[in-house]
Amino acid sequence: MKILISGDFCPRYRVQNLIDEGKVSEVLSQVKQITQTADYSIVNFECPVVIQEAEPIAKQGPNLKTNVSGLEAVGYAGFNCVALANNHFYDYGENGVKDTLESLHKLGIDCCGGGVNIDEASEILYKDINGKTLAIINCCEHEFSIATEKKGGSNPLNPIKQFYDIQKAKQHADFVLMIVHGGHEFYQLPSIRMQETYRFFIDAGADAIINHHQHCFSGYEYYHGKPIFYGLGNLCFDQDPIIADETWNYGYMVTLLLTDTTIQSEIVPYKQCGEKAEVTLLPQNALDEKLEELNTIIADEKALRKAMEDYYEQTSVAMGHSLLEPIQNRFFNAARKRNLLPSFISMKAKLRAENFICCESHRDKLIYFLNNK
Repeated sequence: MKILISGDFCPRYRVQNLIDEGKVSEVLSQVKQITQTADYSIVNFECPVVIQEAEPIAKQGPNLKTNVSGLEAVGYAGFNCVALANNHFYDYGENGVKDTLESLHKLGIDCCGGGVNIDEASEILYKDINGKTLAIINCCEHEFSIATEKKGGSNPLNPIKQFYDIQKAKQHADFVLMIVHGGHEFYQLPSIRMQETYRFFIDAGADAIINHHQHCFSGYEYYHGKPIFYGLGNLCFDQDPIIADETWNYGYMVTLLLTDTTIQSEIVPYKQCGEKAEVTLLPQNALDEKLEELNTIIADEKALRKAMEDYYEQTSVAMGHSLLEPIQNRFFNAARKRNLLPSFISMKAKLRAENFICCESHRDKLIYFLNNK
């Protein structure tokens, strides 16, 4: 069987306008050329469909949404399934979840990783294809979209839970595909934690791991003969103002050819939403130079750790101040950035935060407080 997996699709700005005008072919016709060559195609749907009146939830980051035409564009492009485990599926609360699921059902498009509660969101999707059964497990890192027993949303990343899901899937399927939504935005390498976790999923019995979320493509590796792709990039995700750079505008789809004895993969490079609101296929070798650089680092644990530490060194100070400083406004932040103000974070406050965040038991209590109080 030949399976195609794509990254983040979020119709907005120029793309949404073209879709609403009935010009979806201008945006996705070249994607359709690729999906038509696959037996089954999957895309990450990075926003809910909102039909009923719905208020955006309180969260950090933007609240994204589309209408039914945005989902119809998925069908036009030839995708059979949408992955819903991401950090935007719950952006418009229960109404957005229900509208999305009902619209998918009416359009005959499969979904995985999302539901009206945690039981539904964590269900394994089984598909019979060419006489074989494919199992798809879709999950995401914890942000503001996670389903619970009492509310809808996305299936959370939980390696222990996913271990048992993989074991269950192996009893009923010939191949197990895991699709994960996570990683550091705009950073083109996996963290050590991501690599350890995804390799663990292969050890547990998964046949392939595909990751997206970072809004940029990453590299890949074969671990015990099984492919792990650490980031696909945006499939179609417009911005205002228009962005034109390698991290946002370039990505690739992955095709997996699964047989009884081998798992082969191939990438399909493209450029998206630059000067024009469209996805344009690129030559097969268009991203090879950058991918070789990324793959070399991924294959070397010391180099990967060094790259991660360099990235954290550049970004952790600003994050720490934004999280812990008692006074937050643009004037204070600008002054701190220029070293015109001292930090007001006391050592006592730092140690208290470290204890609550690093200790599992304290963190459990802190998360309960943040979610319920």
